[in-house]
Amino acid sequence: MEMHQLRYFAAVVDEGTFTAAAARLHVSQSGISTQVAKLERELGQQLLDRAGRQVRLTPAGEAVLPLAKNALATLDAIRHTAAEFADAVRGRVRLGMITGCSIPPFLDTVADLGRSHPGIELSLHEGHSADLQAQVLAGSLDLALIGYAGEVSPGLEAAVAVDEPIAAVVPAGHPLDRAQLRLADLWGEKILCLSPGTGIRAAYQDSCRRLGLDPRVDIEASSPVALLRLAERGAGVAVLSASSAAGAGLRAVPLADAAAHARLGLVARRDQPSPAVRLLRARLRAALSFE
Repeated sequence: MEMHQLRYFAAVVDEGTFTAAAARLHVSQSGISTQVAKLERELGQQLLDRAGRQVRLTPAGEAVLPLAKNALATLDAIRHTAAEFADAVRGRVRLGMITGCSIPPFLDTVADLGRSHPGIELSLHEGHSADLQAQVLAGSLDLALIGYAGEVSPGLEAAVAVDEPIAAVVPAGHPLDRAQLRLADLWGEKILCLSPGTGIRAAYQDSCRRLGLDPRVDIEASSPVALLRLAERGAGVAVLSASSAAGAGLRAVPLADAAAHARLGLVARRDQPSPAVRLLRARLRAALSFE
């Protein structure tokens, strides 16, 4: 028994004739007649009374018809569900992001996911990069956009979006407004930097320790914007990435001996993620300039 035989049988009953059923299904009349006859032979029962101008159900046909229609409805439901999964991924994604993240392509992608794939349940968690890495490793997050220096934790893989050296950010005309500086040149100033667990802070600390310097920080904040505003007002020298000062009316002076770079990257576990996680990961990688 094949599903198309049941479909032909149900169509003949609905339309009343083999000719009308063939027209509806765009199949030859002889083809429908042959397949219904084959179904009757396989079942060992005559389902249709062909005497007269219109076919009628036999008692066996009356018993079989609702079962045939249920089977066809189930098949249609299976196809519909499969089509939905082909066009729209479903599932849950737990995404982490660095504290104070305001990167437009990242936020645009996150916002668009809910509109384009309503079957995906997305949760967003903010935190320090070190904590986000630990949560991805532990499985409480699926993906995270983090800032870091060096390498990510073992067991994670990272796609790097930004990799740039740190710089000393000062107002134009400041005594340290030079072509370049060394980290030791900052020691007469108050040092402003991001909170621990961020890529900038890690790059600054790592670079200092390689030179045998104490990675002192006098004022810390979770937002680069806050540090820039403080630097503008003379509160100290902000240690940030050079791009952070773009358009802020400040000078980003290269630190020639700062060996560690600040990185921004998307981290995930190395195991196979769900389709929903793979989809968001691919979209974020496309939206940001990953290496």
